[in-house]
Amino acid sequence: MDKIKGYVEHIVFRNDDNGYTVFHLNNDDGEVTCVGNFHFIEEGELLEMEGEYTTHKLYGLQFSVKTSQVCEPEDLVSIERYLGSGAIKGVGAALAGRIVKKFKEDTFRIIEEEPERLAEIKGISERKAREIAVQAEEKKDMRQAMLYLQKYGISATLAAKIYQHYGRNIYRVIEENPYRLADDVAGVGFKTADEIAAKVGIHTDSDYRIRSGIFYTLMQSIAEGHIYLLQDALLWRAGRLLEVEISHIENYLMDLAMERKIVVKEAEDGVRVYASHFYYMELQTAKMLHDLNVSQTVPEDLLLERLEKIEDHTGLCLDEMQKKAVTEAVKRGILVLTGGPGTGKTTTINAMIRFFESEGMTILLAAPTGRAAKRMTEATGYEASTIHRLLEVSGGPEGEGEGGFQRNEENPLDTDVLIIDEVSMVDLPLMNALLKAVLPGTRLILVGDQNQLPSVGPGSVLKDIIESGCFPVVMLTKIFRQAGESDIVVNAHKINRGEPVVLDNQSRDFFFLKRQEADVIISVILTLIQKKLPSYVEADTYDIQVLTPMRKGLLGVERLNKILQQYLNPPAPEKQEREWGEHLFREGDKVMQIKNNYQLEWEIRTRYGLTIDKGQGIFNGDMGVIREINPYQETITVEYDEHRQVTYPYSLADELELAYAITVHKAQGSEYPAVVIPLLKGPRQLYHRNLLYTAVTRAKKCVTLVGSEAVFQEMIQNNQDQKRNTSLAERIREFQ
Repeated sequence: MDKIKGYVEHIVFRNDDNGYTVFHLNNDDGEVTCVGNFHFIEEGELLEMEGEYTTHKLYGLQFSVKTSQVCEPEDLVSIERYLGSGAIKGVGAALAGRIVKKFKEDTFRIIEEEPERLAEIKGISERKAREIAVQAEEKKDMRQAMLYLQKYGISATLAAKIYQHYGRNIYRVIEENPYRLADDVAGVGFKTADEIAAKVGIHTDSDYRIRSGIFYTLMQSIAEGHIYLLQDALLWRAGRLLEVEISHIENYLMDLAMERKIVVKEAEDGVRVYASHFYYMELQTAKMLHDLNVSQTVPEDLLLERLEKIEDHTGLCLDEMQKKAVTEAVKRGILVLTGGPGTGKTTTINAMIRFFESEGMTILLAAPTGRAAKRMTEATGYEASTIHRLLEVSGGPEGEGEGGFQRNEENPLDTDVLIIDEVSMVDLPLMNALLKAVLPGTRLILVGDQNQLPSVGPGSVLKDIIESGCFPVVMLTKIFRQAGESDIVVNAHKINRGEPVVLDNQSRDFFFLKRQEADVIISVILTLIQKKLPSYVEADTYDIQVLTPMRKGLLGVERLNKILQQYLNPPAPEKQEREWGEHLFREGDKVMQIKNNYQLEWEIRTRYGLTIDKGQGIFNGDMGVIREINPYQETITVEYDEHRQVTYPYSLADELELAYAITVHKAQGSEYPAVVIPLLKGPRQLYHRNLLYTAVTRAKKCVTLVGSEAVFQEMIQNNQDQKRNTSLAERIREFQ
C-alpha cells in the first residue's frame, strides 16, 4: 500500500448517497486524482491517505484510497488555503488571508477559544465572528463523532445518518441505550444496535435489550406477512433471538404498550400482540370497507333487460353467475368477484364496464403491478394503471409501508366505479391507502383468485374480505376455456381441487420432463430457455421465466441466478460489471426491484435522449434489464416496462437482484409467455398445492416442469399452506 499526503485542491465529483468522491490532491509531487469513499471532506483540507495507484481505462492514473485521515493544517499557507476553500460559509480567500495575516499560527486557537477577537478584522462583525466559530466547532464535532461511531464498526454512510439525527447527543445515546438507534434511524436494525451494545458493555439481559428484541421480533413477523403474533409465539421467538430466558414478558409488553409501540388484545386463540401501526391500519381498513358497502335500489327486471341489450350489442354471452356478478356490482357498494383461470372473470369485467358506460358513469381500472395493469388494458380495451400510479405516488417517505400518495381522504379519486384486478396481491398497507382515496358512494369491485398465494406484504386482504361474510361475493367456477384449448387451465383447476394430473406430454402447453439430479435439471432449463421455448411461444429469451419455490438450495433462486447469468449473459470486454457483496451485476442482466421505493425517479427517453415522460416510484416485483453500469459516477441504469429508465446510485444496489429465476411468490400478478418450474424434494411447508397452483397459472402459452414427478404429486396433495395471523375479517364483522 502507498501513502500520500496533500491538500484537497478541487472536488470533481461527489455522490452524497454513499460518499464516493473524485478529487484533485495537491502535494509535493504535483496534482494527483484520488477516488474513494469520504464523508465531510472539504476543499482545502489536509489529508493523509493509504491506497494504491491504478490506471482507469478512461481517466488514466488515479490513487484509489483505502483509508484516510484529516490532519490539522501544518503551516500558514495550509491554514489560509483551508479557511479560504469555502469549508466555512462566508469566508472566502481574501478574508482568510486577512485572518491568517493577523493571527498566524494561532488562528485555529483564536477561532475555537476567543472567537470574539475575529471582529478585530475588517469585514467581520461580532455576529459573523460567532457564526465562523460555530461552523468550525460543528465540523470538529462531526469528525469526532464519525471517528467515535466507526470504532463500533458503523460504516461512514450510516455514521453520517446517525450524527445528523442526534448531533452531540450521540455519545449519551450510544452509552445509555444504543437500541434507540433501531427505532430512530433508518438503516439501523436491531442486530446492528445489539452489536454496538455488546461493545459498549450492556448486559445481554438488560431491559433495553429485551424490549427492543421483542419489538424487533414482532416487526420481523410483519415482514413474514403476519399482522400480529400470539404472546407465546412472540416469547419463544424473542427468547431464541436474544438467547436469554425472558421471564415476566407481560411487564415488557406493558412498557411497550405505554410507549404506544404495541397493542395487546385478548382473543379466543390467546393473547395477540400487534405493532400499533398495523393494528390501527387494520381497524381503519375495516371501517372504510364498511362505509363503502351501501346498497342501491334498482329493479331486478330492469337490470336484466339492460344487460340483455348489452349482450346483444357487444356479442358477450354471460352465464347465470356472471349476470349475478354484474347485477350485484350495480346494486352494491362493494362486490368481490373471484374464480380461477378460464372462468370468465375478464368477460364479466367487460360486461360491467359496458353497463356502467351505458349509464354515463365514470370508471377507473387498476391492478397491483405494471404487468397486471397492462394485461387488464389489453383484455378490456380500457386504460388501466397500477394502484400506485392511480394514487399518484408523491415520492414522500414510505411511512411504514403506506407510501406517500397524493390521492387520499383530502384528495379522493374522482370516479363512480373503481375496478381492481389481482386483489390477492394487495397487502394491507396498499389496501388501506387505496380506500382512503375512495369516497362512499363509489362502487368498488375487487377481482381476484383467492387460491393464489397471499400478498408479499403483510395481511391476507382478499381472503379476509371474503371470510368476513359481510360483502357480496360471486365465485365463478365454470371453465370456459376447454381442454382442447388449454391444458394449463384444466390442470390448474385439477391441482386446486387436489386431483391427480396426467403427465404424458401429449399436451400442447403443459409438459413434465422427469429428471432426478439438480445439475441435470439446470442443464435442461438452459436448453429450454436458449433453444426450445423462444420459437415455440414466439417470445424473447428474457420473457421466459424460471419459477422456483425456494431461495436457497441446489435449485434455489440464488444458485440458479448465478448459473443462468453465466450462460444467458456471459462476461464480455464491452460489458461493465459491479460486485455487490455476494452479487455480481453485469450490463444486460435481467433484474428485479425487491422493495418499494417511492422516491426513485424514472424517465422515458427518446432514442436521442430527450425526456418525454417521468415519474416517481419503483416497486417490489418490478422487472427490468441493466442498460448501463457507470463506475465513474457509481450508478446502475435499469430499463423497466414501457421503457422507463431508473438510475440507481451504488448505495441502492441492494434493492436489486438478478431475476433469471425468481420465487413463485415474486411472480404473483405477472403472466409470462412460458414458465419453467424446477422441482426436487423440499420443505413441506413450502411445497404445497397453493404454491404449485400459483406457479402454473403464471404461464400464458406454455408450462414446463422439470424434476421429480413424485414431488409434483405430493405438492398437489399437500394443502397445508402457511396461515397468516390476520384479523381483518373479525374487524369487519365488528362494524356490522
